[in-house]
Amino acid sequence: MHSIFLLGYMGCGKSTLGKKLSQQLDLPFFDLDEFIEEQEGCSVADLFSAKGEIYFRKVERKALDHFIENDRPSIVALGGGTPCYFNNMESLLSSAHKTLYFKANIPTLSSRLEVEKETRPMISHLKTMDQLNEFIGKHLFERAPFYQQAEIIVTVDGKLVEEIVQEAVKVLA
Repeated sequence: MHSIFLLGYMGCGKSTLGKKLSQQLDLPFFDLDEFIEEQEGCSVADLFSAKGEIYFRKVERKALDHFIENDRPSIVALGGGTPCYFNNMESLLSSAHKTLYFKANIPTLSSRLEVEKETRPMISHLKTMDQLNEFIGKHLFERAPFYQQAEIIVTVDGKLVEEIVQEAVKVLA
Protein backbone atom coordinates (compact mmCIF):
# COMPACT_ATOMS: atom_id res chain seq x y z
CA MET A 1 0.00 0.00 0.00
CA HIS A 2 1.09 3.57 -0.71
CA SER A 3 0.34 6.85 1.02
CA ILE A 4 -2.91 8.75 0.51
CA PHE A 5 -2.67 12.51 0.03
CA LEU A 6 -5.80 14.46 0.96
CA LEU A 7 -6.67 17.57 -1.05
CA GLY A 8 -9.35 20.17 -0.67
CA TYR A 9 -10.16 23.72 0.27
CA MET A 10 -9.77 24.85 3.87
CA GLY A 11 -12.80 23.80 5.87
CA CYS A 12 -13.57 20.71 3.78
CA GLY A 13 -12.48 18.45 6.65
CA LYS A 14 -9.08 17.13 5.54
CA SER A 15 -7.70 16.95 9.09
CA THR A 16 -10.83 15.54 10.74
CA LEU A 17 -11.48 13.05 7.95
CA GLY A 18 -7.78 12.20 7.65
CA LYS A 19 -7.54 11.24 11.32
CA LYS A 20 -10.65 9.04 11.07
CA LEU A 21 -9.42 7.51 7.82
CA SER A 22 -6.04 6.77 9.39
CA GLN A 23 -7.78 4.88 12.22
CA GLN A 24 -9.92 2.91 9.74
CA LEU A 25 -6.94 1.99 7.58
CA ASP A 26 -4.48 1.66 10.49
CA LEU A 27 -2.05 4.16 8.96
CA PRO A 28 -0.28 7.10 10.60
CA PHE A 29 -1.78 10.55 9.96
CA PHE A 30 0.19 13.68 9.15
CA ASP A 31 -0.96 17.23 8.58
CA LEU A 32 1.48 18.97 6.22
CA ASP A 33 1.02 22.37 7.90
CA GLU A 34 1.68 20.87 11.36
CA PHE A 35 4.76 19.11 10.00
CA ILE A 36 6.02 22.44 8.60
CA GLU A 37 5.35 24.17 11.93
CA GLU A 38 7.42 21.53 13.74
CA GLN A 39 10.26 21.86 11.21
CA GLU A 40 10.25 25.66 11.24
CA GLY A 41 9.52 26.16 14.95
CA CYS A 42 6.65 28.59 14.34
CA SER A 43 3.08 28.69 13.06
CA VAL A 44 2.26 28.84 9.36
CA ALA A 45 0.67 32.27 9.96
CA ASP A 46 3.88 33.55 11.58
CA LEU A 47 5.95 32.05 8.78
CA PHE A 48 3.79 33.84 6.19
CA SER A 49 4.07 37.20 7.95
CA ALA A 50 7.78 36.93 8.85
CA LYS A 51 9.20 35.41 5.67
CA GLY A 52 6.45 35.72 3.06
CA GLU A 53 4.45 33.36 0.93
CA ILE A 54 7.28 32.48 -1.49
CA TYR A 55 9.44 31.23 1.41
CA PHE A 56 6.48 29.30 2.82
CA ARG A 57 5.71 27.65 -0.55
CA LYS A 58 9.35 26.52 -0.88
CA VAL A 59 9.29 25.03 2.63
CA GLU A 60 5.93 23.44 1.83
CA ARG A 61 7.36 21.86 -1.33
CA LYS A 62 10.30 20.42 0.61
CA ALA A 63 7.88 18.97 3.20
CA LEU A 64 5.71 17.52 0.44
CA ASP A 65 8.77 15.87 -1.15
CA HIS A 66 9.57 14.34 2.25
CA PHE A 67 6.22 12.53 2.24
CA ILE A 68 6.25 11.65 -1.48
CA GLU A 69 9.69 10.06 -1.09
CA ASN A 70 8.82 8.27 2.15
CA ASP A 71 8.29 4.51 1.73
CA ARG A 72 6.10 4.21 4.82
CA PRO A 73 2.38 4.37 3.89
CA SER A 74 0.46 7.14 5.65
CA ILE A 75 -2.40 9.58 5.32
CA VAL A 76 -1.20 13.13 4.60
CA ALA A 77 -3.55 16.14 4.73
CA LEU A 78 -2.20 18.84 2.44
CA GLY A 79 -2.72 22.57 2.83
CA GLY A 80 -5.48 23.96 0.61
CA GLY A 81 -2.96 25.64 -1.68
CA THR A 82 -0.36 22.88 -1.78
CA PRO A 83 -1.52 21.26 -5.05
CA CYS A 84 -1.56 24.64 -6.81
CA TYR A 85 2.09 25.66 -6.55
CA PHE A 86 5.24 24.64 -8.42
CA ASN A 87 4.59 21.24 -9.98
CA ASN A 88 3.22 19.78 -6.73
CA MET A 89 0.14 18.18 -8.28
CA GLU A 90 2.20 16.71 -11.11
CA SER A 91 4.64 15.23 -8.57
CA LEU A 92 1.79 13.67 -6.61
CA LEU A 93 0.13 12.20 -9.69
CA SER A 94 3.36 10.80 -11.10
CA SER A 95 4.15 9.07 -7.81
CA ALA A 96 2.73 5.69 -6.78
CA HIS A 97 0.65 7.37 -4.07
CA LYS A 98 -3.09 8.05 -4.17
CA THR A 99 -4.72 11.47 -4.19
CA LEU A 100 -8.16 12.01 -2.68
CA TYR A 101 -10.07 15.27 -3.03
CA PHE A 102 -12.69 16.04 -0.37
CA LYS A 103 -15.00 18.24 -2.43
CA ALA A 104 -17.24 20.75 -0.66
CA ASN A 105 -19.47 23.46 -2.08
CA ILE A 106 -19.36 27.14 -1.10
CA PRO A 107 -22.29 27.02 1.39
CA THR A 108 -20.71 24.05 3.21
CA LEU A 109 -17.31 25.73 3.37
CA SER A 110 -18.76 29.10 4.42
CA SER A 111 -20.80 27.66 7.26
CA ARG A 112 -17.78 25.76 8.58
CA LEU A 113 -15.27 28.57 8.12
CA GLU A 114 -17.48 31.33 9.53
CA VAL A 115 -17.00 29.95 13.05
CA GLU A 116 -13.24 29.41 12.51
CA LYS A 117 -12.41 32.79 10.94
CA GLU A 118 -10.28 34.05 13.82
CA THR A 119 -7.99 30.99 13.70
CA ARG A 120 -7.50 31.20 9.92
CA PRO A 121 -5.25 34.08 8.86
CA MET A 122 -6.35 34.01 5.21
CA ILE A 123 -9.97 34.83 6.12
CA SER A 124 -9.79 36.54 9.52
CA HIS A 125 -10.12 39.98 7.89
CA LEU A 126 -13.44 39.17 6.19
CA LYS A 127 -16.36 40.82 8.00
CA THR A 128 -19.52 39.56 6.30
CA MET A 129 -20.85 36.26 5.01
CA ASP A 130 -20.99 37.77 1.50
CA GLN A 131 -17.27 38.60 1.68
CA LEU A 132 -16.51 35.08 2.91
CA ASN A 133 -18.62 33.50 0.13
CA GLU A 134 -16.90 35.66 -2.50
CA PHE A 135 -13.42 34.84 -1.15
CA ILE A 136 -14.13 31.10 -1.10
CA GLY A 137 -15.74 31.19 -4.55
CA LYS A 138 -12.76 32.99 -6.07
CA HIS A 139 -10.25 30.58 -4.54
CA LEU A 140 -12.27 27.48 -5.42
CA PHE A 141 -12.49 28.70 -9.02
CA GLU A 142 -8.68 29.11 -9.12
CA ARG A 143 -7.90 25.84 -7.34
CA ALA A 144 -10.54 23.51 -8.78
CA PRO A 145 -8.46 22.61 -11.88
CA PHE A 146 -5.78 21.24 -9.53
CA TYR A 147 -8.16 19.52 -7.11
CA GLN A 148 -10.13 17.93 -9.95
CA GLN A 149 -7.01 16.04 -11.07
CA ALA A 150 -7.15 13.88 -7.93
CA GLU A 151 -7.58 10.19 -8.59
CA ILE A 152 -10.48 9.96 -6.15
CA ILE A 153 -13.14 12.60 -5.46
CA VAL A 154 -15.49 12.30 -2.49
CA THR A 155 -18.18 14.93 -1.98
CA VAL A 156 -18.66 15.93 1.66
CA ASP A 157 -21.74 18.18 1.44
CA GLY A 158 -24.58 17.13 3.73
CA LYS A 159 -22.82 13.98 4.94
CA LEU A 160 -21.72 12.88 8.39
CA VAL A 161 -18.01 12.28 9.04
CA GLU A 162 -18.63 8.52 9.34
CA GLU A 163 -20.43 8.41 5.97
CA ILE A 164 -17.60 10.27 4.22
CA VAL A 165 -14.94 8.04 5.77
CA GLN A 166 -16.82 4.87 4.79
CA GLU A 167 -17.21 6.15 1.23
CA ALA A 168 -13.50 6.96 1.07
CA VAL A 169 -12.52 3.54 2.47
CA LYS A 170 -14.76 1.87 -0.12
CA VAL A 171 -13.28 3.74 -3.09
CA LEU A 172 -9.73 3.25 -1.81
CA ALA A 173 -10.17 -0.53 -1.51
